[in-house]
Amino acid sequence: MDEELSLNGKILHTDYAKADAYNALSMPVYNSAAYEFETAEQMELAFTGKVADHTYSRITNPTVEYFEERVKAISGAYSVTALNSGMAAISNTIINIAQTGSNIVTSRHLFGNTYSFFTSTMAAFGVETRFCDLTNADEVEAQIDENTCAVFLEIITNPQMEVVDLKSISSICKQKGVPLIADTTIVPFCAFNAQEFGVDIEIVSSTKYISGGATSLGGLILDYGNFDWIASPKLHSTAKEFGKAAFTAKLRKEIHRNLGAYMTPQVAYMQTLGLETLSLRYEKSTKTCLEFVNRVEKLPAVESVNYTGLPTNKYYELSKKQFGEYPGAMFTFDLASREACFSFMNKLKLIKRATNLFDNKTLAIHPASTIFGTFTSEVKKLMTVSEKTIRISVGLEEVNDLITDFEQALK
Repeated sequence: MDEELSLNGKILHTDYAKADAYNALSMPVYNSAAYEFETAEQMELAFTGKVADHTYSRITNPTVEYFEERVKAISGAYSVTALNSGMAAISNTIINIAQTGSNIVTSRHLFGNTYSFFTSTMAAFGVETRFCDLTNADEVEAQIDENTCAVFLEIITNPQMEVVDLKSISSICKQKGVPLIADTTIVPFCAFNAQEFGVDIEIVSSTKYISGGATSLGGLILDYGNFDWIASPKLHSTAKEFGKAAFTAKLRKEIHRNLGAYMTPQVAYMQTLGLETLSLRYEKSTKTCLEFVNRVEKLPAVESVNYTGLPTNKYYELSKKQFGEYPGAMFTFDLASREACFSFMNKLKLIKRATNLFDNKTLAIHPASTIFGTFTSEVKKLMTVSEKTIRISVGLEEVNDLITDFEQALK
């Protein structure tokens, strides 16, 4: 494939690993659990990792591999591993690098299940979570020590809409010999280059933009091959053998196959198709989002709007530098009370009351009572999750239709 191709060119013209028997332009779905070998010797080579043949679809699959190769082509990653959800991508990543006695430096401004995974699931295995203000470089630096296995962040937090200076955090991580892991789901590859901003491991919920309209669940782990894992207590010995490929070697040879969360071929097929229209859908939804936000902000019943693409937003300049003029298709707004939020949502006619992000349809959710509904009021306060906030994921509708629904629901 020509490396000079545009992003869309790379998506559409990534070569198959092997020529299709029928010259199909669309990668076939390989609905097979296992693969036959001509000899026992070939089988041994494949199962011991000495050749790259497929052995079992819990480990690799041709359709999934092709999806991974397409993502690799447009992101510039050293390796891509596709799993069955965004949370699977997060859990596989952290388990790959953390061990008893490790700590993770992060913010309380996290997606609900990510927060729960760190504070409950990993805590039970002796992994500490150190919370700090990631917008304060000195505070981040002070929290890192010899047992820190990673600094973890979301590039735009959900639903707080906080943006951190990625190059500043990356610089600290490099000085301390700690990998920077970023969940970049909110802004996809067509608008954001994680490697350019110093991210070592990128995590994406491909359920969102990539799936092509909420067709399927998926998650991606992208290893950029830039971090020297010899500094990692967990991967030190692996790094002696595999060098900068240690993270991927450990993940592919042990962790992901032992946890059994590999993406299915059916999902990989749907998300490969989703990739082909990613740029078009992102351009439409984000432009609509910005226009929509500007009009929502003027509605009398709306107390405030939070979108980093607004010049009045405190993260506007940093957001523009990192994500461009259109920083995703998600925003939040506040009404007078929880009761006002519920009343508004119950009156919606076009916009759907549903979780998820970046469906082709516009979605509304009250985060405090749903995503964070099982958290105590004290924890929600620490996480800056307000009872007055509604989150909107903008789809592909026309902005006039959306604002009409807002206006009638606010009456």
